Amino acid sequence: MNFDHSIFPKDFMWGASVSAHQIEGGNVNNWTEWELSHASELAKAAANRNGRTLTGDEIPNWKEVKNDATDPSNYVSGKGVDHYNRYKEDFKLLHQLRLNSFRFGIEWARIEPEEGKWDELAIEHYRDYIAELNKLGIEPILNIWHYTMPTWFAQKGGLVRHGNLRYWRRYVQKIAEEFGKNIKYIITINEPNVYASFSYILGLWPPQEKKPVQAARVVYNQISAHKQAYRILKRGNPQLQIGIASQLANIQAKRPHNIFDGFSTKIMRYVWNWFFFKRIRKYQDFVGFNYYFSDYYTGIMKRDNPKVPYSDVGWYMEPEGLYPLLIRAWARYKKPIIITESGVADREDKYRRWWLEECIVAMERAISEGVDLRGFLYWSLLDNFEWAEGWWPKFGLVAVDRDDDMKRTIRSSARWFAGKIKSFQYIDKP
Repeated sequence: MNFDHSIFPKDFMWGASVSAHQIEGGNVNNWTEWELSHASELAKAAANRNGRTLTGDEIPNWKEVKNDATDPSNYVSGKGVDHYNRYKEDFKLLHQLRLNSFRFGIEWARIEPEEGKWDELAIEHYRDYIAELNKLGIEPILNIWHYTMPTWFAQKGGLVRHGNLRYWRRYVQKIAEEFGKNIKYIITINEPNVYASFSYILGLWPPQEKKPVQAARVVYNQISAHKQAYRILKRGNPQLQIGIASQLANIQAKRPHNIFDGFSTKIMRYVWNWFFFKRIRKYQDFVGFNYYFSDYYTGIMKRDNPKVPYSDVGWYMEPEGLYPLLIRAWARYKKPIIITESGVADREDKYRRWWLEECIVAMERAISEGVDLRGFLYWSLLDNFEWAEGWWPKFGLVAVDRDDDMKRTIRSSARWFAGKIKSFQYIDKP
């Protein structure tokens, strides 16, 4: 295949993703409360782990990030990168990078800070936000929920209690009424599998519980939440394209012909990748997924990845693993696919271009084999707050210097990406 002559369709969505809590600044929700009460503990734990993340992954450049990772202020989102106030400036960066789509989040705690009380100024802000994207010809992709929730909702038990979905339905109805006519794409829930496991099995995120039964409840309540949202949104605007953004891994057997490795691989693929999708398959217009990992399993459910190459956060990097995931997702669901996130933590910008290049090759290969792929959204447009790891991981196409008035600087890999997008010879759909 001659990759100099692209087979991407003319309306392919080249974009970037963000989430409200990670970049906006000034939020007050269950995460901000947790950050403030755990910042010192997280900093001390980072020092004790001596170069490993919360999940035990080895940080290859620990010496360079140690000062940040052991500083309590690293774990407080605070002013974010001031995207709430600088969004017009950031949208101009999208244009410079030749990106035609943008996935963003609505912060539930901003528009409903108190139970049943809507903040009209916050709602107006998001209306203006969407209008600005539309004015610039950038496709807005709205994400309704990305881990954070109002403190009042968390105090009621959050997504553990099925009865709390009545508050979710009211929130989604408000989204439909205020924004549903001015957008085409909506993602209801981001990474339901990650949220359930990190918050209720591993106990690394609020509310930091290690209760598998609670995790199961959260998963099933998220399934119900998505289905309910789908119905509400479609009633408001039947033309909306609705899906989720699950986290999928390219799960492989370490020893392909070993019976135990093969068994573990099949189990993990089903539980992690397909369990949620199978239960919402009639309630999605596209298959949205985030890709960061290729994981190799051996023995009985033991992950054993190669030792190199690693990203800054200790994740084994295999960008070409995107291809088999696209093939499997297409074979299972035969619905349009959007890669809703994919990226790499790389503060020195050593690997990002390679990651992007390999992803492009994987996508072209999948499209050439009949996969209806509609878009690729890089994570993230800006350096952002990476949840319990804080500020030190750098995922952005655009670097942000929080010590120098939030100065934005386009990284060289992003400039290459923009040039690549421009160079493609796009085709008309048959």
